[in-house]
Amino acid sequence: MPDAVSGLRMSDLESGAANYVIRVHGDLDDIDASAWNELLSRQDQPLPFLRLEFLRALHDTGCAAPDEGWAPAFVTLRRDGRLDGAVAAYLKSHSYGEYVFDWAWADAYQRHGLVYYPKLLAAVPFTPVPGPRLLARSDADRRVLLRALQSLAMQTELSSAHLLFGNEADFEAAEAVGWMIRHGVQFHWRNREGAPYADFADFLSALQREKRKKIQQERRRVAEAGITFEARAGREIGEADWRFFHRCYTLTYRAHGSTPYLNLAFFKRVAAELPDHWLMFIARRAGQPIAASLVAIDADRGWAWGRYWGATEPVPLLHFEACYYQPLQWCIAQRYQCFEGGAQGEHKMARGLTPTPTRSAHWLAHPQFARAVEDFLAREGQGVAAYLDELRERDPFKT
Repeated sequence: MPDAVSGLRMSDLESGAANYVIRVHGDLDDIDASAWNELLSRQDQPLPFLRLEFLRALHDTGCAAPDEGWAPAFVTLRRDGRLDGAVAAYLKSHSYGEYVFDWAWADAYQRHGLVYYPKLLAAVPFTPVPGPRLLARSDADRRVLLRALQSLAMQTELSSAHLLFGNEADFEAAEAVGWMIRHGVQFHWRNREGAPYADFADFLSALQREKRKKIQQERRRVAEAGITFEARAGREIGEADWRFFHRCYTLTYRAHGSTPYLNLAFFKRVAAELPDHWLMFIARRAGQPIAASLVAIDADRGWAWGRYWGATEPVPLLHFEACYYQPLQWCIAQRYQCFEGGAQGEHKMARGLTPTPTRSAHWLAHPQFARAVEDFLAREGQGVAAYLDELRERDPFKT
């Protein structure tokens, strides 16, 4: 991966963004973490997953590294030596770990004798969390970053460039430079506006009767199985807890015939470098731990993200208790604003999470395929809009 890209001085395209230098970084150690994180702190929602420590941990522990099909191609924009724009991007040799599915596009390329991989991807590996992807001080610089990604893809003869789970500012920039927008749906819990829930019982009282009864029955069955929970936040999570959690996480992936994306070295690394951003729930029976779930948190903004879980043995309904009810109970007690339950999962509506639109942006180099994908996305977008309308008619809360 070249460290510099020629021909990317685009002051003629962006009148307010002259005198900048675009660089592509294959080595994340070339990027100053304090400058990156300071730029991140200026965004609308500075996700902990975009901190350079998190991204470096993925790379350095081999989870998102070239050997795994994730070759870093981070793009930075500097003006007078100051970091004014940045985007975490990768050359991808597959579509695993993205949660925006383009396998059909890759298959269509192959059937027509064209090469789809590698492609250029602006995303956080294995992390379908909406938030800023184009870190910038201005809308003009966001557009510059997108054009830099597009130019990088063209100069290295890649099939396409993609930006996943961005925020409103990202997609305004993407539409301005002609990228195609794809729509999706996730399920998030939000605290009651104006009068936050006093406790979990107060939250249940806001749900429709059948939803409330279902949750009560599910929680009762887990309690009757002799399961108790302990919540540990930040530095309360010890090394033994992390090892046990990783064991559960790995066993559960294997039980589903899958290989986990993340290793113990990664979890130990982020525990050491970003300790305040983690919350772990440990399930015990007869004093012995049997399951654990891990939630990422931003205490300053009152936001939580359900991320990973696992168990050493199957217990009916334990997943719902560990991954939804315990985190929601904790978020309510801490007066958090939002809990995001992860990708997909219409079943989450029965647990009080409601549909939330998500988006991604795409650019394809091949004109005919670009037109075909644009037509597909228009039809798919209509379907997603109809699906959202249907879901909202099934609101789990009292009207």
